Amino acid sequence: MKNYKTAIVIIAIFCCFFNCTTKKQQISATSNSGNTNNYKEKVDSVLSLMTLDEKIGQMVQYSAGWDLTGPASSKSAQDKLEKMKKGLVGSVLNVVSVEEVRKVQELVMENSRLKIPMLFAYDVIHGLKTIFPIPLAESASWDLELIEKSASIAAKEAAASGLNWTFAPMIDVSRDARWGRIMEGGGEDPYLNSVIGVARIKGFQGTDLSNPNTIAACAKHFAGYGFAESGRDYNTVTVGEFELHNSILPPFKAAADAGVATFMNSFNDVDGIPATGHKILQRKILKDDWNWKGVVVSDWGSIGEMRAHGYAKDKKHAAEIAANAGSDIDMESYAYEAYLKKLVSENSVALEVIDDAVKRILNLKFQLGLFDDPYRYCSEDREKNNIYTKEHLKIAREAAKKSIVLLKNEDNILPVSKNIKSIAVIGSLADDKNSPLGNWRGKGKYNSAVSLLEGIKEKVSVSTKVRYAKGIDLTIPTIKPGYNQFLYPLKFNTTDKSKIAEAVEVAKKSELVILALGEDAYQTGEGRSQVNIGFAGLQNELLEAVYEVNKNIVLVLMSGRPMDISRANEILPGILATWHLGSQAGNGIADVLFGDYNPSGKLPVSFPRNVGQEPLYYNQKNTGRPYSGKHVTFSGFRDSRKDALFPFGFGLSYTDFSYTNLTLTKSTMSKEDEVILSVDIQNTGKVDGEEVVQLYIRDFVASIVRPVKELKGFKKIFLKPGETKKVSFAINKEVLHFYTINRKWEVESGDFQLFVGGNSSTKLKTKITVL
Repeated sequence: MKNYKTAIVIIAIFCCFFNCTTKKQQISATSNSGNTNNYKEKVDSVLSLMTLDEKIGQMVQYSAGWDLTGPASSKSAQDKLEKMKKGLVGSVLNVVSVEEVRKVQELVMENSRLKIPMLFAYDVIHGLKTIFPIPLAESASWDLELIEKSASIAAKEAAASGLNWTFAPMIDVSRDARWGRIMEGGGEDPYLNSVIGVARIKGFQGTDLSNPNTIAACAKHFAGYGFAESGRDYNTVTVGEFELHNSILPPFKAAADAGVATFMNSFNDVDGIPATGHKILQRKILKDDWNWKGVVVSDWGSIGEMRAHGYAKDKKHAAEIAANAGSDIDMESYAYEAYLKKLVSENSVALEVIDDAVKRILNLKFQLGLFDDPYRYCSEDREKNNIYTKEHLKIAREAAKKSIVLLKNEDNILPVSKNIKSIAVIGSLADDKNSPLGNWRGKGKYNSAVSLLEGIKEKVSVSTKVRYAKGIDLTIPTIKPGYNQFLYPLKFNTTDKSKIAEAVEVAKKSELVILALGEDAYQTGEGRSQVNIGFAGLQNELLEAVYEVNKNIVLVLMSGRPMDISRANEILPGILATWHLGSQAGNGIADVLFGDYNPSGKLPVSFPRNVGQEPLYYNQKNTGRPYSGKHVTFSGFRDSRKDALFPFGFGLSYTDFSYTNLTLTKSTMSKEDEVILSVDIQNTGKVDGEEVVQLYIRDFVASIVRPVKELKGFKKIFLKPGETKKVSFAINKEVLHFYTINRKWEVESGDFQLFVGGNSSTKLKTKITVL
C-alpha cells in the first residue's frame, strides 16, 4: 500500500510539473543540436512514469489528412483524435498553421495523463512559403553558406507555422537521371552530398534546437534509395559492402557527426533486406558503430510495406522486424499501435527495445524545448511576420541566380544587352508561374513564382521589344490548376501544333530568341521516374521550327533532372541550365541573361548524351579493358561515346580562369602526415567572376578497385579581372582514406594522383606517394 501511495504522489507531482497549458515550465532547455545527453535524467524520470501503452504511443506517427507522400489515411479522424487525447500518439505530420497546431497540442496537454507534448512534422524540402531552388539546383551553386542560409529561412518559416520537424535533407547519392527524386538531393557525388547535407542540417537546426526559429532536420533515406535499379522509384538496390560504405553511407555518417536530430529509413531493399527492417544498417552501423543518439522514423507506410516485399508475413511480423531493426517511429503503418504490446508480451520484442526508442523521442522533445512550453511554436506574431518576407525573397533571388549553370556560350551570345532591339521569348514554360516552384514546394502558393517572361520584361530597357509566343501547350490539363498532382500522370500534348506558326513568326521578327524548354514541375519528384529524359510533347518540333528561321537562340533549360539535350547542344549557341528555381526564378534567370550576375554554378550531376548511358557518373572505376583498340572501344558502346555531354563539376562563366603553379609542400608523406597542395587561379577575362576550384584524387593501386577520380574538396573564390589568388588544400588521411578490404576506413600506402581544376574532367595534376 505504501508503494502504491508513493506512486500516486509521484504521478501527481509529475502531472502538475509538466502541465504546460497555463504557464511555462522550469525545465532547462539549453542543449545544442548535436548534444543528445543533457536530458538523460529527465528522460529517465518521464520514462519511469509511462505505461507500455504510452511508450508505444510515442512511437506512433499519424498524418492529419491527405498528403503528397502517400495515400489518404484509412484511420478515421475521430479515432486519431481519441488516441491523441489519451497520449497514445507521439507525433503528427501535415498539420501546418499556428491555429491547427495549437488545437492538436491542446488535445494532448488538456486530456492526456502525462501531458507529453507532440512533435509536428512536414516536408519542408526547399522552403515553406518562400520557395528556394529545388535541392539539386541549389547544389549547383556549390555555395555552402548560401545553402545553410536558405535552410535557415525555411526553418524560420516552418517554425512560425507551428512546425518543429522537417523530413529533409535528402542526402541520397543518385547517379541516374531517370530517377524522379534526383531533384531532391545533392547529385551523384558522396563528398558533395556530405557537405551540402551538413550545410542544410546546420541551417535547419542552428546551434540550439530550443530556439523557436529552428526545427529538427531528418537525414534521408537510409540507405541506398538513390541507387534503385533502372532509376525506378522504390525499386530494389543491389550493392556490395564496399560500394555501400564508400559511395552511399558517407553523407549519412557526415549527417550523424553533425548532430542531425533524426534519420528516415528508405522504401527500398538493400541486397534483399528492406531498409526499414535492416538491423545492420539501423541498429549496428547507425546506432552502435556511429554512436548516434537520435530518432529513426520510417518512411510513409514502409513498415507495413515489408509484407509486399515478401519479407514479413503480416503486419504484426513487420512491426516485430522494424522495431528490432531500430525503427523508432512508425509513420502511417499502424503496425506499432496494433501489435507492439502483444509482441512485448510474447518476448518477440524486448522492453529494452521499446525503452530505447522512447528515450530517443523524449530526448528530442526536450531538445526542442517542448517540455518547457508545448506551444513555443505557436506564436501568431511570428506566423504573421516571419513568412514570405521581402528579406526572404531577396535571398531566394540570390539562390536562384547562383544555382544557374552556363553550359554553352558560343560567340559570347550571353550576356544579352539590355538595350537589344527585340527579343522573342518562346515556350510554354516561359510564361509559367507554377513550374519554377518545382515539386515538393511545401506551402508555396500555386502560380506564385516570377516567370521568365516577367523577369525579362522587368530587366530590359523601355526601347526593347519583347515578343512572347507560347509555341505549344506542353501538357494537357486533366485536373484543376493547383490541385495536388502527385498521384496523377501528366498527359503531354503530342498532336496540337497550331501555336508553332505564331512562335515562328515571332522568332523571324526578333534579334534574339530566348527559348524555354524542359520539364513541368511534376515530371520529377517522388513517383516521377521516367524512361525518357529528353523533351516531352512537341518541344522538339518547336525547337526545330524556331531554329529554321532564327539561329540566334539561347536555350533556358528548366528541369528537375539532367536531361538529354544533345540535339539542342549540337545546334544552339547558348544554353543555361536553370532547373526549377523557386519563387524568384524569373528574376534570377534575368539577372544572369543580362549580365547583372556572372553565372558561377557547376553541375552536381553529369548530363548524358542519351538516356542509354544512365546511370552515368564521373567517379567510375576502370575495367580490365579501358583502352581503345580494333575490337574494343573506349566508350563501351558502339553507337555512342561513353563520356558525359557535360561532366560533373562543369560550368562556364562570362570570364575565363587560368590554373597555374600546382605545387605540393612535399611529394611523400606518412599515413598520419599532412601535405599542402596549392594552385594559382587568375581571372584572365574582363569581368568579375566566381570560380569553384575543385580537388580530385585517384588512388592508383588499392586493396579494392578505386574510382578513376573522386572529389575531395572545393573552394569558391571571387576574382576581379586580372586578379590572382592562391588556393590551398590540405592532403591528409581525411582526403586519402577509404573503406578498405580490411572493412575499416584507413589510408593505404602507394601513389595518388591529385587533380585541380574547374570540373571533373580537369587534366591539371600532380602525384604524391604515401609511405
